[in-house]
Amino acid sequence: MARGTKKGKAKVSSSLEQMVAAKEVVITCGSGGVGKTTAAAAIGAMAASQLGGKVLVLTVDPARRLANALGLEQFGNVETEVPPSLFLDAGVEPRGQLFAAMLDTKQSWDDLVHQHAPDAQTRDDILGNPLYQNITGKFIQSHDYIAMERLYEIYTSGRYDLIVVDTPPTRNAIDFLEAPERMADFFSSRLLRWLIAPYRSRLVNAASRPFMNVADRILGSQFLEDIAEFFILFQTMYDGFVERAHAVERLLVDHHTSFVVVSTLESAPVEEARFFIDRLSEGEFHLGAVVLNKVLPASLLTRGSTGTARSLAKNVTDVAGKLASDFGEPAQVQRVLREVADNFLNFQVVAKREAEERAELGGAADVVATVPYFDEDIADLAGLLRLGESLWR
Repeated sequence: MARGTKKGKAKVSSSLEQMVAAKEVVITCGSGGVGKTTAAAAIGAMAASQLGGKVLVLTVDPARRLANALGLEQFGNVETEVPPSLFLDAGVEPRGQLFAAMLDTKQSWDDLVHQHAPDAQTRDDILGNPLYQNITGKFIQSHDYIAMERLYEIYTSGRYDLIVVDTPPTRNAIDFLEAPERMADFFSSRLLRWLIAPYRSRLVNAASRPFMNVADRILGSQFLEDIAEFFILFQTMYDGFVERAHAVERLLVDHHTSFVVVSTLESAPVEEARFFIDRLSEGEFHLGAVVLNKVLPASLLTRGSTGTARSLAKNVTDVAGKLASDFGEPAQVQRVLREVADNFLNFQVVAKREAEERAELGGAADVVATVPYFDEDIADLAGLLRLGESLWR
């Protein structure tokens, strides 16, 4: 059953679990290398195991390790279920089902043409047009729009209770959000009408003749004809495209949709996170949570640990002498202990900076979830669930 997309006021959540439970679409964003894709998969895995229902993780920025972590040989445009046995192997009996899909830009465009073309002849002409084949396969703008279109198609199908979307790195995710509006504007633009008018009428008027003569010499008449044919054919689907583009825009600001910004607390990712948080605010999108990855432990900032580290650094010779009988030569023990004390105090400086960054970023979101450093890379569903536990509450 198709869902509505009326904008409403989002409820404030006290945990990521509560926020996700109240949403139907969760969109993760962040710069490259901060763990955004892994966080999206962990949110999906936790939702399927703890909340129940059917959950889909749709990745727009694919990574091979995601397939490995989900226990899938491969996955593509068609949603693929993560075997329930993998949850059981991880010691969890899932309450729901987890699916995954990776955006196939070309296939998604072809599906859209099949859906909106007014007749079989127009459909075949569009699919066979050289410009269409190049645009849908290579142009990043077409990738951005079709990603939003695919999200909307899956959402309105009613097949899933929750869709978790993994977007491209932050600056590209802005294009991702603006794609529906740009698509609608383009199909309504005077430029498009001006480009195709000479070929629609087969007559080049006096105003456009100089441009068309120059373009013909540079690009070739066949290329210009391909452009004109492509846009003339696409004009037959104008109403469907513009209507869907506006529907996608409404979905992104709907109270059932929320965004999660993922970042580490290093300088460059924090700047990207600030940029995206500001952009979400300007666009009236709901920022449900900020996920901070690879955060140093809070114990670094306790008064007792600070005193212990300073005392060790000050009295390292005496301490080394007491430990030497059990751990080796006094001089060697002294060097190790001094290194430990100095490193602790250095990490403490970083932890203080992280705490300041965390306070600033967290002020914009309902929920701030932190993830500590893990000893090993996440390579399976058990690892995703372990990460999810850190995020959840």
